[in-house]
Amino acid sequence: MSDIHRMLLSSEVRDLSVEVSQLFDELDRAFPGRRRLTPGTCSPLLDVLETDSTVEIVMDLPGVEPDCVRVLIKNGIVLVVGEKVPSDQAGRSDATFHLVERGFGRFARAVRMSEAIDARQAQARLRAGELRITVPKIVERRGEDIAVPVVG
Repeated sequence: MSDIHRMLLSSEVRDLSVEVSQLFDELDRAFPGRRRLTPGTCSPLLDVLETDSTVEIVMDLPGVEPDCVRVLIKNGIVLVVGEKVPSDQAGRSDATFHLVERGFGRFARAVRMSEAIDARQAQARLRAGELRITVPKIVERRGEDIAVPVVG
């Protein structure tokens, strides 16, 4: 990897880190009375699929409300940031857990698009615990053979 490529990659990661921080700050402002979750983080599972006309990201977010999720598309990267809050925080301080598998806390996932996309037409819908982000593809014309007539 060249030094220039490393610098660009480092700059891109730094930019995404700033975006993630800003989106978390936005969530904090949206819910000022809610206690900020302590170190817990979760990493929701996702699938990325492509059709002839779209790229779709499908993420499992059971128990997460739409207002607790932010989606940002920047430089061909789809960034999904949010927070999964435990459904019943009251009355559990004295409980003894025998098994803990569900993740709670903040999450941030980034997906780089390999296709040319129309980010302005993207849609996101959170229903029945599944976030589905649909991004239309743009017909890429680079690399296409174009015959240029020669006139005299």
